[in-house]
Amino acid sequence: MTCPHLPTLHPLTPRISRGRWRFEHLPLACALAFAVAFAQLFTLICATALPAHAAPSSKAVRTDPPKHSDGDVGQLPAEVLAALQRAKVPNENFHVMVVDTHTGSTPRLSHQAQVRVNPASLMKLATTTAALDTLGPAFVWRTPVFVDGPVRDGVLQGNVYIKGSGDPRLVVERLWLLMRRIQGLGIQKIQGDIVLDRSAFDVAVRDAASFDGEPLRPYNAAPDALLLNFKSLLIQFVPDRAANVARVQIEPPLAGVQFPASVPLSAGDCSDYRSALRADWSDPARIRFAGNFPAVCGEKMWPIAYAAPQQFASRAVAGMWLQLGGQLSGQVRDGNVPAHLQPAFSVESASLAETIRDINKYSNNVMAQQLFLTLSQQQRGVGTFDASREVMQLWWRERVGGDMPTFDNGSGLSREERISAQALARLLQVAWASPHMSELMSSLPVTGLDGTMKRSKAQAIAHLKTGSLRDVAGVAGFVDTTSGKRWVVVAILHHPNANAARPALDAMIDWAGKQP
Repeated sequence: MTCPHLPTLHPLTPRISRGRWRFEHLPLACALAFAVAFAQLFTLICATALPAHAAPSSKAVRTDPPKHSDGDVGQLPAEVLAALQRAKVPNENFHVMVVDTHTGSTPRLSHQAQVRVNPASLMKLATTTAALDTLGPAFVWRTPVFVDGPVRDGVLQGNVYIKGSGDPRLVVERLWLLMRRIQGLGIQKIQGDIVLDRSAFDVAVRDAASFDGEPLRPYNAAPDALLLNFKSLLIQFVPDRAANVARVQIEPPLAGVQFPASVPLSAGDCSDYRSALRADWSDPARIRFAGNFPAVCGEKMWPIAYAAPQQFASRAVAGMWLQLGGQLSGQVRDGNVPAHLQPAFSVESASLAETIRDINKYSNNVMAQQLFLTLSQQQRGVGTFDASREVMQLWWRERVGGDMPTFDNGSGLSREERISAQALARLLQVAWASPHMSELMSSLPVTGLDGTMKRSKAQAIAHLKTGSLRDVAGVAGFVDTTSGKRWVVVAILHHPNANAARPALDAMIDWAGKQP
């Protein structure tokens, strides 16, 4: 559904802005369309954070050699052992810690908990906890816009500068609002250029296929000081049975990119509509579909990473400006804001407390990496991975202590990150004692209800972060008991059959929920 005078609203942000523009400023139909789209599609784009079939091989997610831990306490429950046996996962490849929320407590259960393993997305717990502790839950990212030159009769005699600050969620409708605010300055034509300043982060260009050979998966998007729409497209297919075609719409509009207005309908089933479309992404300036779209699918939205990610921001900014009726004599290019300029206005993000809900509930990798880089950017002026690792190490020594994890990019989409179940449990104990405990707790998926735990078969009530690679499956968080107690629970499977052994995780959660 599209709205008059507005772009199709992006499904990835639960509200338009923290400033004056909110839903009450939009037509009711637009607000409702956006709310429905968000509910349906945020999970879609973020739940693809790392599907099992697209993850690296078992060699890529190696762990320290399994060994008996002198710190083992208790025995794995019978139902857990049975699930491991059915999946053919040895007991020593299951790393578990169940302990009280208070530091210094004797574990209720500890099994292979001191072995350092690749935690997959469980590492987001460290990134988000450190961010809450150092930046505070009310922290926001601001994207300032600068105007260099006089405005006469709607024409700016100079350049517009947009300076990225690492905002993890600068998605399509917020880009639309930014462009409208430029027009609100009386500018309809820019005689110069639109300059994008990405200097807040110093991150090397990365091959999107380098991790797992899936460059078009949105979870592989690289961080960027001016990250627009996760460098991803949302392609909408709407069947028109009268014309026997599916109408195609792409958001955000990309300048210089051609795509078909429609594709033929077919009578096939909807089990693999993406393959049926026979998409050709080889030319970033021309998106083609050589196949057809099954009519029984109804309306579908396909999130896909743009094939030329380095061009995405410039094409999206130019495309949005032109779609709004703006004119541009120059080009959209990278550059730095001149030192003498002052911002004409700034676009403000959602708060950190809201942002980490998206990171943890839906395991959004690029948002986690944006936050990780922000930790050093706020302290040192420029965010780099090396500097953020140092920030995390210092924070861990001061606030958590014990065995130091190996930090890489803060998201868990890494072959190098390592942490033990024991260290993760201690992190959660520290978080429990923090004044920001409630913000972290509310960011965690709830078993059987939402986020990446929505399909969990565990019966216990729990707030748990999930982690998943081809050879890793884990949960970490807080489990409530029937008697009203709350346990810290960390359980990580590290084996080629890890995903087949997920019932062991549910059994572990339920066992913890029954402990006195």
